[in-house]
Amino acid sequence: MYLGLDIGTSGVKAMLVAEDFATVAVAHAPLTVSRPHAGWSEQNPGDWITACEAAIADLARKQGDAMARLQGIGLSGHMHGATLLDGSDRPLRPCILWNDSRSAEECAVLEARADFRRIGGNIVMAGFTAPKLLWVARHEPEIFERTAKVLLPKDFVRLWLTGEHVAERSDASGTLWLDVAQRRWSDALLNATGLTQAQMPALVEGTDISGSLRTELAERWGVARVPVAGGAGDNAATACGMGAIQPGTGFLSLGTSGVLFATTDRFRPNTDDAVHAFCHAVPDTWHQMGVFLAATDALTWLCEITGRPVPELVGLLPETVTQPSAVGFLPYLSGERTPHNDPGASGAFWNVRRDTGLPELVHGVMDGVALAFADCATALRAAGTDIDVAYVVGGGARSEQWLSILAAATGITLLRPEAGDFGAAFGAAKLAAASVSGDVSGGIFAGPAIRSEVVPDTNLAAGYAEKYKAYRAAYRQIRPLV
Repeated sequence: MYLGLDIGTSGVKAMLVAEDFATVAVAHAPLTVSRPHAGWSEQNPGDWITACEAAIADLARKQGDAMARLQGIGLSGHMHGATLLDGSDRPLRPCILWNDSRSAEECAVLEARADFRRIGGNIVMAGFTAPKLLWVARHEPEIFERTAKVLLPKDFVRLWLTGEHVAERSDASGTLWLDVAQRRWSDALLNATGLTQAQMPALVEGTDISGSLRTELAERWGVARVPVAGGAGDNAATACGMGAIQPGTGFLSLGTSGVLFATTDRFRPNTDDAVHAFCHAVPDTWHQMGVFLAATDALTWLCEITGRPVPELVGLLPETVTQPSAVGFLPYLSGERTPHNDPGASGAFWNVRRDTGLPELVHGVMDGVALAFADCATALRAAGTDIDVAYVVGGGARSEQWLSILAAATGITLLRPEAGDFGAAFGAAKLAAASVSGDVSGGIFAGPAIRSEVVPDTNLAAGYAEKYKAYRAAYRQIRPLV
């Protein structure tokens, strides 16, 4: 048995899987986000521990026999969170989360101090960890001075599980303190933030053992002192769950936000187009991500405006989409990352006329999201990564129409897995198995069985190629008006 723990923004998920990776049981515990000021987003690190305790205790109570056969634990979690600890490992303040934007001014300061783009592989954005620490240094200097360790959210949970200060390289890439090509902390990037390596956790690969479960917890849950794997940041863990660990493999996540993930055999940054270039969770492997912030959330927004549920809106489209909507839409409802790195970008419709109806608006929104994925695919290709086939995951993948639009707009053949949960908790459980066995091959990280594939329709693709030109022009023309 293997246990995958995923520390999400809205809750903790604990997944127990058997040796063949069949799901045995899943438990959840909720989390809340505090927003004390505009643009702030925080969580109490102690709440992660409380939620983990609740979820694991639920599994131990309901699956005692299975838990008694536990062989390893893997961790996943939301990235970039700044968890500041004193010399006694007590949190000094709430964790500043990935979607906190308070440190926008600090980004430009850091860019001027060190070559974050070349060494760290990414533009300095407020979502990353480094500018958050500079904000603390400027606005809460007494806390900054007392900071003995900085941990990412899942690594604070690891500290509770094992007593060890350890991070792994996929998550550490999102701090902006890692030399991503060399897979080690960068003194230059740390110094630019006023930090040293002494304040950083030790680094391991996601498939390595990072420590052993503390005796107190093992006795409480009725398990052995099993090893705890390095684990992964949430997107890399999802890739491990999907079996996307070989160069040329990847996934498209049509969730609240949009992610196009591609595994690579080397460090390939493309900061000009705001591509994220990180270490993967398996050794000697990296990945790239194109990310935008409103995918299914754009359709959710339209649902809120119209008062009609998502299935009803999607049902307004014909069963087979034969051409793009005449209506254009920029899905920048929460700003944008790839390719513009523009937190001030806004959403917009164009070519709306008196006879435009709700079906055209729905179709236009779905087109806009698909063209945002086309932007991500274009950015990855500019970084030297051709992604022609990808698994598709996320709630939006239930729509046949949307998948056909996505395939045509991006030129990517989309693979739909058989029913099952292949998310971050599942990937964390696989990383636990790899750490115990030492096997990092496709034997553990095998891809899921494929239910169907959606191949780009040539005629439809031609229409979306033309609409993509208008989409790209619309951003340039509308942005000065915001």
